[in-house]
Amino acid sequence: MSPDPSPAVRISRVDVHDDAALAAWHDLVERSERHDHGDLRTVWTMPELAAELRSGRRQVSSAAYVGTVGGRPVVWGMTMLPQLDNLATADMGVAVPPEERSRGYGSAMVRHLEAEAVAAGRSVLTAEAMWPVTAPRDGVGQAGVEFAQRHGFSVGNVEVKRGLRCPVPTERLDELAASAAPWHEGYVLRSWTGPVPEDLLESWAVLTSSLTSEAPTGDLHVEPEAADVEAVRENEQLLVAQGRTAYRCVAIAPDGPAVGYTELVTTVHEPGRAYQWGTLVHGDYRGHRLGLALKVATQRAVQERGSGGEDPAGPVDHVLTWNADSNTHMVAVNEALGFEPVEWCGMLQKRL
Repeated sequence: MSPDPSPAVRISRVDVHDDAALAAWHDLVERSERHDHGDLRTVWTMPELAAELRSGRRQVSSAAYVGTVGGRPVVWGMTMLPQLDNLATADMGVAVPPEERSRGYGSAMVRHLEAEAVAAGRSVLTAEAMWPVTAPRDGVGQAGVEFAQRHGFSVGNVEVKRGLRCPVPTERLDELAASAAPWHEGYVLRSWTGPVPEDLLESWAVLTSSLTSEAPTGDLHVEPEAADVEAVRENEQLLVAQGRTAYRCVAIAPDGPAVGYTELVTTVHEPGRAYQWGTLVHGDYRGHRLGLALKVATQRAVQERGSGGEDPAGPVDHVLTWNADSNTHMVAVNEALGFEPVEWCGMLQKRL
Protein backbone atom coordinates (compact mmCIF):
# COMPACT_ATOMS: atom_id res chain seq x y z
CA MET A 1 0.00 0.00 0.00
CA SER A 2 1.30 3.47 -0.84
CA PRO A 3 1.60 6.08 1.93
CA ASP A 4 -1.65 7.91 2.67
CA PRO A 5 -1.77 11.15 0.64
CA SER A 6 -3.84 12.83 3.38
CA PRO A 7 -4.03 12.22 7.16
CA ALA A 8 -7.84 12.36 6.89
CA VAL A 9 -8.39 9.60 4.35
CA ARG A 10 -6.79 6.18 4.09
CA ILE A 11 -6.50 4.88 0.53
CA SER A 12 -5.96 1.25 -0.35
CA ARG A 13 -6.25 -1.02 -3.35
CA VAL A 14 -9.39 -3.13 -3.42
CA ASP A 15 -9.00 -6.91 -3.44
CA VAL A 16 -11.10 -7.56 -6.54
CA HIS A 17 -11.48 -11.23 -5.60
CA ASP A 18 -13.16 -10.27 -2.32
CA ASP A 19 -16.85 -10.14 -3.25
CA ALA A 20 -17.87 -8.02 -0.26
CA ALA A 21 -15.06 -5.48 -0.71
CA LEU A 22 -15.74 -5.16 -4.42
CA ALA A 23 -19.50 -4.77 -3.84
CA ALA A 24 -18.87 -1.99 -1.30
CA TRP A 25 -16.56 -0.24 -3.78
CA HIS A 26 -19.11 -0.57 -6.58
CA ASP A 27 -21.80 0.90 -4.32
CA LEU A 28 -19.70 4.07 -4.10
CA VAL A 29 -19.41 4.14 -7.88
CA GLU A 30 -23.13 3.62 -8.40
CA ARG A 31 -24.22 6.23 -5.84
CA SER A 32 -21.88 8.84 -7.28
CA GLU A 33 -22.99 8.24 -10.86
CA ARG A 34 -26.70 8.03 -9.99
CA HIS A 35 -26.54 11.38 -8.22
CA ASP A 36 -24.73 13.11 -11.10
CA HIS A 37 -26.37 11.51 -14.12
CA GLY A 38 -29.58 9.76 -13.08
CA ASP A 39 -30.92 7.44 -15.78
CA LEU A 40 -28.18 8.60 -18.14
CA ARG A 41 -25.43 7.04 -16.02
CA THR A 42 -23.31 4.54 -17.91
CA VAL A 43 -21.31 2.96 -15.11
CA TRP A 44 -20.70 -0.75 -15.57
CA THR A 45 -22.84 -2.96 -13.38
CA MET A 46 -21.25 -4.97 -10.58
CA PRO A 47 -21.02 -8.23 -12.59
CA GLU A 48 -19.49 -6.38 -15.55
CA LEU A 49 -16.91 -4.58 -13.44
CA ALA A 50 -16.04 -7.74 -11.54
CA ALA A 51 -15.43 -9.56 -14.82
CA GLU A 52 -13.20 -6.73 -16.08
CA LEU A 53 -11.17 -6.40 -12.89
CA ARG A 54 -10.67 -10.17 -12.62
CA SER A 55 -10.01 -10.83 -16.30
CA GLY A 56 -6.22 -10.53 -16.35
CA ARG A 57 -6.35 -9.31 -19.95
CA ARG A 58 -3.06 -8.68 -21.75
CA GLN A 59 -4.39 -5.47 -23.24
CA VAL A 60 -4.95 -3.53 -20.02
CA SER A 61 -4.16 -3.72 -16.33
CA SER A 62 -7.05 -2.45 -14.19
CA ALA A 63 -7.11 -1.61 -10.49
CA ALA A 64 -9.73 -0.30 -8.07
CA TYR A 65 -9.03 1.90 -5.03
CA VAL A 66 -11.10 2.99 -2.06
CA GLY A 67 -10.60 5.81 0.40
CA THR A 68 -11.95 5.43 3.93
CA VAL A 69 -12.27 7.66 6.98
CA GLY A 70 -12.67 5.81 10.24
CA GLY A 71 -13.45 2.70 8.22
CA ARG A 72 -16.22 4.47 6.26
CA PRO A 73 -15.84 4.40 2.45
CA VAL A 74 -15.84 7.99 1.16
CA VAL A 75 -14.19 8.01 -2.29
CA TRP A 76 -13.48 5.58 -5.10
CA GLY A 77 -10.82 5.50 -7.77
CA MET A 78 -9.85 3.32 -10.70
CA THR A 79 -6.89 3.09 -13.06
CA MET A 80 -6.57 1.32 -16.39
CA LEU A 81 -3.03 1.00 -17.78
CA PRO A 82 -2.70 0.00 -21.46
CA GLN A 83 -0.20 -2.85 -21.85
CA LEU A 84 0.23 -3.28 -25.62
CA ASP A 85 0.46 0.38 -26.71
CA ASN A 86 0.18 3.89 -25.26
CA LEU A 87 2.60 2.75 -22.59
CA ALA A 88 3.03 6.27 -21.18
CA THR A 89 -0.72 6.62 -20.56
CA ALA A 90 -2.85 5.92 -17.49
CA ASP A 91 -6.64 6.19 -17.65
CA MET A 92 -8.20 7.11 -14.33
CA GLY A 93 -11.55 7.74 -12.72
CA VAL A 94 -12.41 9.36 -9.37
CA ALA A 95 -15.71 10.24 -7.73
CA VAL A 96 -17.14 10.95 -4.30
CA PRO A 97 -20.72 10.16 -3.26
CA PRO A 98 -22.75 13.34 -2.71
CA GLU A 99 -22.87 13.18 1.06
CA GLU A 100 -19.05 13.10 1.32
CA ARG A 101 -18.13 15.92 -1.06
CA SER A 102 -16.17 19.15 -0.42
CA ARG A 103 -13.97 17.51 2.22
CA GLY A 104 -10.84 16.92 0.14
CA TYR A 105 -11.42 13.19 -0.39
CA GLY A 106 -11.52 13.42 -4.18
CA SER A 107 -8.29 15.44 -4.23
CA ALA A 108 -6.61 12.89 -2.00
CA MET A 109 -7.59 10.11 -4.40
CA VAL A 110 -6.33 12.04 -7.44
CA ARG A 111 -2.94 12.52 -5.79
CA HIS A 112 -2.80 8.85 -4.90
CA LEU A 113 -3.65 7.67 -8.41
CA GLU A 114 -1.11 10.07 -9.90
CA ALA A 115 1.56 8.56 -7.64
CA GLU A 116 0.52 5.07 -8.72
CA ALA A 117 0.73 6.11 -12.38
CA VAL A 118 4.20 7.60 -11.93
CA ALA A 119 5.36 4.46 -10.14
CA ALA A 120 4.15 2.47 -13.17
CA GLY A 121 6.18 4.68 -15.51
CA ARG A 122 3.22 6.65 -16.87
CA SER A 123 3.38 10.35 -17.70
CA VAL A 124 0.07 11.03 -19.50
CA LEU A 125 -3.10 10.90 -17.41
CA THR A 126 -6.52 10.74 -19.04
CA ALA A 127 -10.01 10.94 -17.55
CA GLU A 128 -13.47 12.12 -18.51
CA ALA A 129 -16.25 14.26 -17.15
CA MET A 130 -19.84 14.55 -18.31
CA TRP A 131 -22.25 17.44 -17.91
CA PRO A 132 -25.75 18.39 -19.12
CA VAL A 133 -26.19 19.07 -22.80
CA THR A 134 -27.97 22.31 -21.83
CA ALA A 135 -24.75 23.61 -20.24
CA PRO A 136 -21.90 25.32 -22.16
CA ARG A 137 -19.92 23.08 -24.49
CA ASP A 138 -16.63 23.89 -22.75
CA GLY A 139 -17.90 22.78 -19.35
CA VAL A 140 -17.44 26.18 -17.71
CA GLY A 141 -19.16 26.16 -14.33
CA GLN A 142 -19.49 22.38 -14.23
CA ALA A 143 -18.23 20.76 -11.03
CA GLY A 144 -16.46 17.80 -12.65
CA VAL A 145 -14.58 19.94 -15.15
CA GLU A 146 -13.57 22.55 -12.58
CA PHE A 147 -12.38 19.83 -10.18
CA ALA A 148 -10.22 18.31 -12.92
CA GLN A 149 -8.79 21.69 -13.92
CA ARG A 150 -7.79 22.41 -10.31
CA HIS A 151 -5.68 19.28 -10.52
CA GLY A 152 -3.95 20.24 -13.74
CA PHE A 153 -6.19 18.52 -16.29
CA SER A 154 -7.48 20.27 -19.38
CA VAL A 155 -10.33 19.46 -21.75
CA GLY A 156 -8.57 18.02 -24.78
CA ASN A 157 -11.62 16.93 -26.75
CA VAL A 158 -15.38 17.26 -26.40
CA GLU A 159 -17.75 14.47 -27.34
CA VAL A 160 -21.51 14.34 -27.32
CA LYS A 161 -23.40 11.45 -25.79
CA ARG A 162 -26.48 10.78 -27.90
CA GLY A 163 -29.52 8.62 -27.33
CA LEU A 164 -31.74 6.82 -29.82
CA ARG A 165 -35.26 5.72 -28.98
CA CYS A 166 -36.07 2.25 -30.25
CA PRO A 167 -37.32 0.53 -32.18
CA VAL A 168 -36.47 2.62 -35.19
CA PRO A 169 -39.33 1.96 -37.63
CA THR A 170 -38.47 -0.69 -40.19
CA GLU A 171 -39.62 1.66 -42.93
CA ARG A 172 -37.05 4.23 -41.78
CA LEU A 173 -34.24 1.66 -41.77
CA ASP A 174 -35.28 0.52 -45.26
CA GLU A 175 -35.28 4.12 -46.47
CA LEU A 176 -31.81 4.84 -45.08
CA ALA A 177 -30.36 1.61 -46.48
CA ALA A 178 -31.83 2.35 -49.90
CA SER A 179 -30.49 5.91 -49.90
CA ALA A 180 -26.96 4.67 -49.15
CA ALA A 181 -26.92 1.62 -51.45
CA PRO A 182 -26.14 3.39 -54.77
CA TRP A 183 -23.03 4.89 -53.22
CA HIS A 184 -21.39 1.56 -52.40
CA GLU A 185 -22.28 -0.74 -55.28
CA GLY A 186 -19.87 -3.65 -55.38
CA TYR A 187 -19.27 -3.55 -51.62
CA VAL A 188 -20.55 -6.39 -49.43
CA LEU A 189 -21.94 -5.92 -45.93
CA ARG A 190 -21.31 -8.93 -43.73
CA SER A 191 -23.08 -9.09 -40.36
CA TRP A 192 -22.93 -11.53 -37.45
CA THR A 193 -23.51 -11.80 -33.72
CA GLY A 194 -20.74 -12.85 -31.34
CA PRO A 195 -17.09 -13.70 -32.06
CA VAL A 196 -15.36 -12.45 -35.19
CA PRO A 197 -15.20 -15.14 -37.90
CA GLU A 198 -11.68 -16.48 -38.32
CA ASP A 199 -11.33 -15.21 -41.89
CA LEU A 200 -12.07 -11.65 -40.74
CA LEU A 201 -10.04 -11.71 -37.54
CA GLU A 202 -6.89 -10.00 -38.78
CA SER A 203 -8.71 -7.24 -40.64
CA TRP A 204 -11.05 -6.72 -37.66
CA ALA A 205 -8.03 -6.28 -35.38
CA VAL A 206 -6.54 -3.71 -37.75
CA LEU A 207 -9.77 -1.75 -38.16
CA THR A 208 -10.76 -1.63 -34.49
CA SER A 209 -7.26 -0.72 -33.32
CA SER A 210 -7.16 2.24 -35.71
CA LEU A 211 -10.28 3.87 -34.26
CA THR A 212 -8.50 5.91 -31.57
CA SER A 213 -6.04 7.43 -34.02
CA GLU A 214 -8.49 7.83 -36.96
CA ALA A 215 -11.35 9.43 -35.04
CA PRO A 216 -11.06 13.15 -34.11
CA THR A 217 -9.14 13.53 -30.83
CA GLY A 218 -8.79 17.30 -30.55
CA ASP A 219 -5.78 18.26 -28.44
CA LEU A 220 -5.41 14.85 -26.81
CA HIS A 221 -2.10 13.01 -26.99
CA VAL A 222 -3.09 9.60 -28.34
CA GLU A 223 -0.76 7.02 -29.85
CA PRO A 224 -1.90 4.35 -32.34
CA GLU A 225 -3.16 1.11 -30.82
CA ALA A 226 -1.56 -2.23 -31.57
CA ALA A 227 -3.50 -4.58 -33.86
CA ASP A 228 -3.49 -7.78 -31.82
CA VAL A 229 -5.68 -10.76 -32.74
CA GLU A 230 -5.11 -12.41 -29.38
CA ALA A 231 -6.43 -9.29 -27.67
CA VAL A 232 -9.55 -9.48 -29.86
CA ARG A 233 -10.23 -13.01 -28.62
CA GLU A 234 -9.54 -12.04 -24.99
CA ASN A 235 -11.98 -9.15 -25.26
CA GLU A 236 -14.61 -11.48 -26.70
CA GLN A 237 -14.18 -13.81 -23.73
CA LEU A 238 -14.66 -10.82 -21.44
CA LEU A 239 -17.89 -9.90 -23.22
CA VAL A 240 -19.26 -13.37 -22.54
CA ALA A 241 -18.23 -13.16 -18.88
CA GLN A 242 -19.97 -9.78 -18.63
CA GLY A 243 -23.23 -11.04 -20.12
CA ARG A 244 -22.88 -8.92 -23.26
CA THR A 245 -23.85 -9.69 -26.85
CA ALA A 246 -21.98 -7.99 -29.69
CA TYR A 247 -23.67 -7.21 -33.01
CA ARG A 248 -21.03 -6.62 -35.67
CA CYS A 249 -20.88 -5.73 -39.32
CA VAL A 250 -18.02 -5.10 -41.76
CA ALA A 251 -17.93 -3.61 -45.23
CA ILE A 252 -15.85 -5.56 -47.73
CA ALA A 253 -14.54 -3.59 -50.70
CA PRO A 254 -14.73 -4.83 -54.32
CA ASP A 255 -10.97 -5.39 -54.26
CA GLY A 256 -11.24 -7.74 -51.29
CA PRO A 257 -10.34 -6.23 -47.91
CA ALA A 258 -12.67 -5.36 -45.04
CA VAL A 259 -12.57 -1.56 -44.97
CA GLY A 260 -15.19 -0.56 -42.43
CA TYR A 261 -16.84 -1.87 -39.28
CA THR A 262 -19.36 -1.12 -36.58
CA GLU A 263 -20.24 -2.75 -33.26
CA LEU A 264 -23.44 -2.54 -31.20
CA VAL A 265 -23.54 -4.23 -27.77
CA THR A 266 -26.35 -5.29 -25.42
CA THR A 267 -26.06 -6.57 -21.85
CA VAL A 268 -28.28 -8.79 -19.70
CA HIS A 269 -27.52 -6.47 -16.76
CA GLU A 270 -29.18 -3.46 -18.39
CA PRO A 271 -32.25 -4.79 -20.21
CA GLY A 272 -33.54 -2.41 -22.82
CA ARG A 273 -30.25 -0.59 -23.35
CA ALA A 274 -27.66 -1.03 -26.09
CA TYR A 275 -24.34 0.73 -26.59
CA GLN A 276 -23.12 1.79 -30.01
CA TRP A 277 -19.38 1.24 -29.80
CA GLY A 278 -16.88 1.95 -32.56
CA THR A 279 -17.72 2.72 -36.17
CA LEU A 280 -14.95 3.35 -38.66
CA VAL A 281 -14.39 3.38 -42.41
CA HIS A 282 -10.81 3.28 -43.68
CA GLY A 283 -9.78 6.69 -45.02
CA ASP A 284 -9.18 5.40 -48.54
CA TYR A 285 -12.75 4.10 -48.79
CA ARG A 286 -14.78 6.98 -47.37
CA GLY A 287 -17.45 8.81 -49.33
CA HIS A 288 -19.50 5.67 -50.06
CA ARG A 289 -21.96 6.07 -47.16
CA LEU A 290 -20.64 2.88 -45.64
CA GLY A 291 -20.89 4.25 -42.11
CA LEU A 292 -24.65 4.71 -42.50
CA ALA A 293 -25.07 1.31 -44.15
CA LEU A 294 -23.11 -0.43 -41.38
CA LYS A 295 -25.10 1.20 -38.59
CA VAL A 296 -28.44 0.50 -40.25
CA ALA A 297 -27.47 -3.17 -40.57
CA THR A 298 -26.58 -3.60 -36.89
CA GLN A 299 -29.58 -1.57 -35.70
CA ARG A 300 -31.84 -3.81 -37.75
CA ALA A 301 -30.17 -6.95 -36.36
CA VAL A 302 -30.44 -5.93 -32.72
CA GLN A 303 -34.12 -5.03 -33.14
CA GLU A 304 -34.99 -8.25 -34.93
CA ARG A 305 -33.15 -10.53 -32.48
CA GLY A 306 -34.45 -8.64 -29.47
CA SER A 307 -38.07 -8.73 -30.54
CA GLY A 308 -37.72 -12.38 -31.54
CA GLY A 309 -36.44 -13.40 -28.12
CA GLU A 310 -32.98 -14.40 -29.42
CA ASP A 311 -31.06 -11.80 -27.41
CA PRO A 312 -30.73 -12.67 -23.68
CA ALA A 313 -31.03 -8.94 -22.92
CA GLY A 314 -34.46 -8.78 -24.54
CA PRO A 315 -35.82 -5.99 -26.77
CA VAL A 316 -33.84 -2.74 -26.90
CA ASP A 317 -35.72 0.49 -26.21
CA HIS A 318 -32.76 2.87 -26.45
CA VAL A 319 -29.16 3.07 -27.69
CA LEU A 320 -26.40 5.31 -26.35
CA THR A 321 -23.37 6.43 -28.34
CA TRP A 322 -20.54 8.97 -28.16
CA ASN A 323 -18.94 11.01 -30.93
CA ALA A 324 -16.60 13.98 -31.06
CA ASP A 325 -18.82 16.93 -31.89
CA SER A 326 -16.28 17.85 -34.58
CA ASN A 327 -16.86 14.53 -36.38
CA THR A 328 -19.46 16.01 -38.70
CA HIS A 329 -19.84 12.94 -40.93
CA MET A 330 -20.60 10.52 -38.09
CA VAL A 331 -22.81 13.08 -36.38
CA ALA A 332 -24.85 13.30 -39.61
CA VAL A 333 -25.17 9.51 -39.70
CA ASN A 334 -26.39 9.44 -36.10
CA GLU A 335 -28.88 12.23 -36.71
CA ALA A 336 -30.24 10.42 -39.76
CA LEU A 337 -30.94 7.41 -37.55
CA GLY A 338 -32.65 9.63 -34.98
CA PHE A 339 -30.02 10.04 -32.25
CA GLU A 340 -30.44 13.13 -30.07
CA PRO A 341 -27.87 14.81 -27.76
CA VAL A 342 -28.28 14.00 -24.07
CA GLU A 343 -24.94 14.97 -22.43
CA TRP A 344 -21.56 16.54 -23.12
CA CYS A 345 -18.51 14.39 -22.44
CA GLY A 346 -15.15 16.06 -21.91
CA MET A 347 -12.04 13.99 -22.54
CA LEU A 348 -9.49 15.27 -20.02
CA GLN A 349 -5.72 14.96 -20.07
CA LYS A 350 -2.73 15.91 -17.95
CA ARG A 351 0.96 15.62 -18.88
CA LEU A 352 3.26 14.95 -15.93
